[in-house]
Amino acid sequence: MGTKGNGGAPGGGPAHGVSRRTLLIGGGAAAAAGSAALAWDGVRRVWWRVPGVEKPRKPGELDYAGARWIGASEANWRRADRPDDYAVDRIVVHVTQGGLGSAVKVFQDPAHGAAAHYIVGKDGRVVQMIRELDVGFHAGNRSYNERSVGIEHEGFVDRPQDFTPAMYASSARLAATVCRRYGIPVDREHIIGHVEVPGADHTDPGPHWDWPRYLAEIRAART
Repeated sequence: MGTKGNGGAPGGGPAHGVSRRTLLIGGGAAAAAGSAALAWDGVRRVWWRVPGVEKPRKPGELDYAGARWIGASEANWRRADRPDDYAVDRIVVHVTQGGLGSAVKVFQDPAHGAAAHYIVGKDGRVVQMIRELDVGFHAGNRSYNERSVGIEHEGFVDRPQDFTPAMYASSARLAATVCRRYGIPVDREHIIGHVEVPGADHTDPGPHWDWPRYLAEIRAART
């Protein structure tokens, strides 16, 4: 049942409800609580950046359950707290120009200066080398590094036979998980090749990468 008109207590106030003063006090308290919540959210995003403070991490923790963890050299990525400090809205597709084992070795080399979050093998194996929280040096563009997850694929750009059904299926499942996690649309604007990164000097994944197939498999895996 609802109230009708302005009838009730003298002066047009509520007859059986709370007073205007109480409402104002309550509203002020709610506003203060909201401001405090916003302030705390800001603190939560940056507290771990204070010198000497480390955000809790578990060594070897995976973001993708189907992967095996092999950590990249700390020289090849930057610690972060994505998506709190950098929104993640891209996947960048790479090709290793070599075998899976050689890619792992290179990403563990501090002198290399680059590494992707994941490597997918011809047989469908997935290796995670950098946490998605962190910024991998994989795209050759600082902004794109900060906003993307990099997925390497074993093989050579000029050998279409390297891009196997097992690789496509496995990479699509991984990409679908990443897209779900960050709300990334499954389209060619948000899932791109290394060659499409502004300023990039790489050509991967090359002309033999089957984009229609890959996107279709990601959509199927996502649903």
